[in-house]
Amino acid sequence: MKVHIEKQCKKYPYRNQDKKQKIPSFQTNTETGSSLVAIGFNNEHCRKALAKMVIVDELSFRFVEGERFKNFCQVTQPRFSIPSRVTIAKDIYQLFLEERKKLRAEFCKGSQRICLATDCWTSLQNINYLCLTAHYVDSEWTLQKMIINFCQLSSHKGEGVGKVIESCLHAWGIERVFTMIVDNVSSNNSMITYLRRKIKGWKGVVLGGEFLHVRCCAHIVNLIVNEGLKDLHDSIAVIHNVVRYVRSSPATLLKFKSCVEREKIEYKGLVCLDVPTRWNSTYMMLDAAIKFQKAFERYEEEDDKFVSYFREDGGGKRKIAPPLDDDWENVKVFVKFLKTFYDITLKFSATLNVTSNSYFHELCEMQNQLSELSKQEDSMLSSMAVSMKKKYAKCWGNVENINCLLFVAVVLDPRYKMDYLTYCFSIVYDSCTSETLAKNVKDTMYRLHEVYSGEKGEYVANESSGEAATSTTEGKTEVEGKGCL
Repeated sequence: MKVHIEKQCKKYPYRNQDKKQKIPSFQTNTETGSSLVAIGFNNEHCRKALAKMVIVDELSFRFVEGERFKNFCQVTQPRFSIPSRVTIAKDIYQLFLEERKKLRAEFCKGSQRICLATDCWTSLQNINYLCLTAHYVDSEWTLQKMIINFCQLSSHKGEGVGKVIESCLHAWGIERVFTMIVDNVSSNNSMITYLRRKIKGWKGVVLGGEFLHVRCCAHIVNLIVNEGLKDLHDSIAVIHNVVRYVRSSPATLLKFKSCVEREKIEYKGLVCLDVPTRWNSTYMMLDAAIKFQKAFERYEEEDDKFVSYFREDGGGKRKIAPPLDDDWENVKVFVKFLKTFYDITLKFSATLNVTSNSYFHELCEMQNQLSELSKQEDSMLSSMAVSMKKKYAKCWGNVENINCLLFVAVVLDPRYKMDYLTYCFSIVYDSCTSETLAKNVKDTMYRLHEVYSGEKGEYVANESSGEAATSTTEGKTEVEGKGCL
């Protein structure tokens, strides 16, 4: 090895650049895994790597001015000129400009269509925000997710939001918009109407943006489950209060951990408090609390204040005792009940794989679960299921509220195809609705085929008859109607 390094040193002699002696260093060649190649020190490359580290690890700009970091750099590479926090901020901004330029070029030159997702909210400071995310498949067939805008809004009115999104699309050079996922609120309907009117003539927009509007499935599931949990059962309130109590101070939490150790509970997690606006946090709170049932029972024996915890109830306050056996049994039933919807939400919220082809299966699963639970003898579960079923019917009962592309995605999945979808329609809906849905899906697929088969030519849609014609640039061949599929 020593002889090999000496040969490499002779092959790559020292160079005197900027009147400083450049001492070569060596690293393993990743291609061969054995030979060594010489590499030179580059201050700019180090600064760019440092900027990426600050971004990816979400470090503050002040990190580069830390004493320990400076000491680390002095030991590893004394020649590296450590930038100040102002300089690293400029480096990060420059890196952002470079990456934005690359992404814009990819959007402009690429042939892929872009699926957009929006999220609007109001902060505690009453400031309105918009986040716009682009989903697409790149030239290497890899699913990509990019946040292309994060900005303040003057209001959440539909047309105002639509103008902001339109401006963002122009800035990025995005024309091939396929779908847009939005929350299930009325203001988004006017926003979609505005955007559909503006992008109708854009290059690459399919059928004039007819299938642009996609309602967020995860948001609808959230609305459905929140409807069932609107009137929280006393058992859930009891668990909420005891979890809140043990996490109210470091002393109570330390005492609770001591109870966990003495009960020899092997679960490595800890109890967590739920958030009123997120039902899945209620599920996680109950699921974790069940694992610590024995610890709560021991804690009750050792802390007298544990039994005098209060909460608001109606017009006044009433005492909530520590959980009884019945409370724990009820909570176990709740957890089993909510797990189905929790798993569905996770599948809808996945970002590393395509979820459109799994939508219909989860919708059927949810409807079956609600139908079975509404017939349960347990009045507590049946009443929750009935209220959730009403909300389900309001959001998804009308098939016109469901984007037909979500059904097409099931047909294009090689595991299912059209016969499977038709069979599922016959089970979920009545005969008239199922036949209408099946016909709409077939017609949509024929129309989409006409668009995609003639993309190199000029697509002309006949709005009066619903048919389409495609004239290609090479052979002047016309394809009309539905004979291609």
